[in-house]
Amino acid sequence: MNLMKTVCKLSHGLGSRFKEFEATMLTLRLVESYCYRLQRCFVNTSVPMSVHCRAFGVTNNTSAGKNSIQRSNAQQFSLLNSSQDISPLICADHRNYIQQQSCGYKKIQNRHLWMQTKAQISNQKLLGQYNPALLTKFRNINILSTKEILAASPPFMQPYLRLIRFDKPIGSFLLWWPCSWSIGLAAEAGHLPDLYIMLLFATGSFLMRGAGCIVNDMWDKDFDKKVERTKLRPLASGELSMFQGLICLAVNLSLSLAILLQLNLYSIILGASSLFLVISYPLAKRYTYWPQVMLGLTLNWGVLLSWAALRGSIEWPVISLYIACVLHTMTYDTIYAHQDKYDDMLIGVKSTALLMGNNTKLWLTGFSTMMVSGLTLTGYLCDQTWPYYTTVAAAAVQLAYQLYTVDLNNPEDCFAKFKSNSRLGFILFLGIVLGTLLKPTAENKSGSEKAITAG
Repeated sequence: MNLMKTVCKLSHGLGSRFKEFEATMLTLRLVESYCYRLQRCFVNTSVPMSVHCRAFGVTNNTSAGKNSIQRSNAQQFSLLNSSQDISPLICADHRNYIQQQSCGYKKIQNRHLWMQTKAQISNQKLLGQYNPALLTKFRNINILSTKEILAASPPFMQPYLRLIRFDKPIGSFLLWWPCSWSIGLAAEAGHLPDLYIMLLFATGSFLMRGAGCIVNDMWDKDFDKKVERTKLRPLASGELSMFQGLICLAVNLSLSLAILLQLNLYSIILGASSLFLVISYPLAKRYTYWPQVMLGLTLNWGVLLSWAALRGSIEWPVISLYIACVLHTMTYDTIYAHQDKYDDMLIGVKSTALLMGNNTKLWLTGFSTMMVSGLTLTGYLCDQTWPYYTTVAAAAVQLAYQLYTVDLNNPEDCFAKFKSNSRLGFILFLGIVLGTLLKPTAENKSGSEKAITAG
């Protein structure tokens, strides 16, 4: 009886191991058949086939002269459970593998299999991550980022999406947050912001940001060819012609006009007047060291427009807010401009980053101080409550942290600090909404005045 139990246990264990091994080999065969497509996931796409065949744990043991399968000790791999994944280590000594260089997300698709890989190269070792959705055409990996959407879109659309910076939504957010601040401040006391107006301006921010990028690339096509960060943009690289860029611009402006026509007449006239700023901003960097001022005036025009859409006029509180937002844009875009300062010097493009040089942090501290003062004045003029001032203080701390820690000679750090301003935008928006909700309404004010009079 004991012998039978032992035999059953052994057969069960061997059966499980065989299934796991069979599933592993099936995956390896699929991976091998897609090696030529996986090459795009790795640096410079010229990686030897043997490296790709090791992508999911198979390595060539040169000392033993045979292949072996490696697994991460912390992971177990099974095609029978799609919630599991494997993170193997691939030793890849290759001239194209550069220390601390990384590549992004790519997708491999066939009829039955979706894969998502994320590769990072560090200390000449490639870390591959496999997340199966597995062997069924009815399952998909959730696409969570704009870069993944771009990679999954039809090839003919990808240059147009990159032209409007669809894969870099930070610009749309930085255009949208000041609009949301203005909408929140213009809301009636004790009420949430107008959701319909917010939706219109969110869509408009995305479209006008795309239009601005197209205009910028059309003006700067010859400059972009000489800058490392921008030389692969669709117009600069020749992937799209100027006529194709013009068609894309017309589509963006037409859709933006359709949104603008939903507003009142005052707002329509005000919005149309911003087109001059959108077109002329890219020229500013050729003639002045202060193109960031022009960018601030252009990018924050939605502050005036959204206030006018709700109030029907321009008032002192929104003027104060507009000036504060312009100063904020000058701060974060000067940090952004430090990414290209060496290329800009060579090709003759001007910026506040070149003008301020080693005194950049001192200048930006002044801009940030004036911005916080402008936000405080705006709150006072709008009768804001303590949540608003709390988030203004939090924004001041975030700006101070940015300026204290930023390495202006490190392009990656400059871009990271630039992106962090979106979090600042959300913090301020939250404070504006809460502060407006806590503001006393007209009924409450009249009731308190009557109580004081009666007393």
